[in-house]
Amino acid sequence: MARQRQRLDPDFEIAIDGLTHDGRGVGRRDGKAVFVSGALPGERVRAKQTAKNRHFDEAAAFAVLEASADRVAPRCAHFGTCGGCVLQHLDEAKQIEAKARVLTENMARIGHVEPREWFAPIRDAQWGYRRKGRLSVRWVEKKGKALVGFREQDPRFVADLNECHTVIPAVGQRIPALSALVASLDGRRTIPQIEFIAGDGALEASGAINGDAGRESGVLALVFRHLEALSDGDREKLIAFAKREGVAVFLQPGGIDTVAPLWPERVDLHFDLSAAEVGAADGVRLQFRPLDFIQVNAGLNRQMIARALDLLDLRPGERVLDLFCGLGNFTLPIARRGFDVVGVEGDAGLVARARQNAEANGLPNARFFAADLAKDLSGEPWMRDGFGKLLIDPPRAGAAEVLAQLPLKNIPRIVYVSCHPGSLARDAGFLVKERGYTLLGAGVMDMFPHTAHVESIAVFERR
Repeated sequence: MARQRQRLDPDFEIAIDGLTHDGRGVGRRDGKAVFVSGALPGERVRAKQTAKNRHFDEAAAFAVLEASADRVAPRCAHFGTCGGCVLQHLDEAKQIEAKARVLTENMARIGHVEPREWFAPIRDAQWGYRRKGRLSVRWVEKKGKALVGFREQDPRFVADLNECHTVIPAVGQRIPALSALVASLDGRRTIPQIEFIAGDGALEASGAINGDAGRESGVLALVFRHLEALSDGDREKLIAFAKREGVAVFLQPGGIDTVAPLWPERVDLHFDLSAAEVGAADGVRLQFRPLDFIQVNAGLNRQMIARALDLLDLRPGERVLDLFCGLGNFTLPIARRGFDVVGVEGDAGLVARARQNAEANGLPNARFFAADLAKDLSGEPWMRDGFGKLLIDPPRAGAAEVLAQLPLKNIPRIVYVSCHPGSLARDAGFLVKERGYTLLGAGVMDMFPHTAHVESIAVFERR
């Protein structure tokens, strides 16, 4: 029997009394919860149902009948269609308050713990902050246009953008130019995405560089993913664009190992942390490749490093273990302060770059190892070393597997940097209830303003 298409109700009026973790308003209709995109607590809106489920419904607001005092005019004309951000209609100060509530609720509901102190939120630039990301690309024959942007709220579609205010201006203001560039290529149907990443410094290469638009953000690298080989003419057009705009262009015909520069042949991608930011006599430089993970918000990253190092409360002679260390974002500043530190990361490529960064910065007291931190670690040599402090910055899944294996009885203080409040809350419950730690403090960091993403930091201590 053919599956019947779900029948949705016509539009309706609803009062909003809450906000979900993903930035949608929450109301009740006939006793059933309704999650309404584009609505805020304290509002009455008219909404159109978009999905019907057994325990809740979903809808999108199309008219605000009674507006919240916290509602502001979205800066971006594409807000509500583009899925890149969901909170532009909420006052910026209220956004971080909402994220703090998400962390508080997760700690109570999942971890059943509460810190002794809630830290004041860490914030930085609210616009033009995103220095790394992935733009989707789709050639639309009927429009005769290449769409370049983030996915719509309906992820089946690519948002038709002409600008973006959350990414760095060197990218956000170039979206029409990128669209025109892709449309001009013979291979326009076979380019699914463009990755961007920006570093410090200036682009130095042989050949003319006429554009200055990328200079405010340093070196801008664009990686064009292509599913079929590009023609000589397409390669020439990409090179001409790179020279004209003053950007670096890379090509990716396959997996991550196939990424190679098109123009210029050599590109220095790096970011610097100053001596003042590191809290030492000298700063550090971290070099990276176009698809490497770096923190997307440069200003917030600097504040996060300072907060993490302060919470570690390093004492003379202590050795530090930095798990999920990446390129050495925390490891190298710790080493620059004169402490012995071991960084462990699952991505062997990132470990290789971290070692190179340590050598380039003259930091032999920083050692790096590659290991899958979700697997059995009993044979790892660094597991037998003694550490006085632990810093951990896991992916969204958290750190349950590695925390269960570490000799935590010998580690009196842990600083935990998190990109997912649920996994942090779960791991906090484990550390407090099963390993005897006290949760001294926790707080949110606004790494992704105008999105529902919650970044946070917590410190645990055992006496």
